[in-house]
Amino acid sequence: MRRPIRIGLQLHPQHADYGDIRRAVAQAEELGVDIVFNWDHFFPLYGDPDGKHFECWTMLGAWAEATERVEIGALVTCNSYRNPELLADMARTVDHISKGRLILGLGSGWFERDYKEYGYEFGTPGSRLANLEASLPRIEKRWGMLNPPPTRKIPILIGGGGEKKTLRYTARHAQIWHGFGRPETIARKNRVLDEWCAKEGTDPSAIERSVEMKQEEIGSADAMVEAGVSLITFGVNGPEYDYRFLPQWLHWRDEKNSE
Repeated sequence: MRRPIRIGLQLHPQHADYGDIRRAVAQAEELGVDIVFNWDHFFPLYGDPDGKHFECWTMLGAWAEATERVEIGALVTCNSYRNPELLADMARTVDHISKGRLILGLGSGWFERDYKEYGYEFGTPGSRLANLEASLPRIEKRWGMLNPPPTRKIPILIGGGGEKKTLRYTARHAQIWHGFGRPETIARKNRVLDEWCAKEGTDPSAIERSVEMKQEEIGSADAMVEAGVSLITFGVNGPEYDYRFLPQWLHWRDEKNSE
């Protein structure tokens, strides 16, 4: 049985005042999206590199209070920026504030300016992936020690397409995999993920497959579903957070889910 199609938005927390971001979150929920993400960086990723920007997890705590229905999370949290036990506790707290609507998105990190200006060791892609591998069981262990515990098994989303390591970690620990690329690329990555699930003893149907698409790519949407995707997310930049593209996608989602 196919998973329901879901639509997510990643609101880029840059070049906007927080009031703009809060209104964008409220409007997204009112329009009917399923998930609202931000990202975990300390500086804008494009546009003015020294433009306005806000911190990820403080914002998620505010979103937990400001929303009632949508799931929320970071796409993705940089594993390097917080001790895994602390991150587990932060996630558990936002899980409670939101009454069970948090997704813990995780990635190994890549934006060198964040590391250098905030005093983290940048290392190498290999060392950052090794740190992610070591952190995942620590996060899961800490959730089992907290009082009160999380309200639910907090879904872990792992972002990235590395076939030897990232997809293996996904098969071992995650409930959502988030990737990038054309439908044929996603289909191949999904086959590799299924192979890792077989090796790790994980039911591949237990992992939701997610992808970022461009707002104008609705012609490729059905092909993404055929490739195994059920969660499609769009990046939206501030300060305008223009949702004129969204009704067409929500209509497509509803039509697919009625089939």
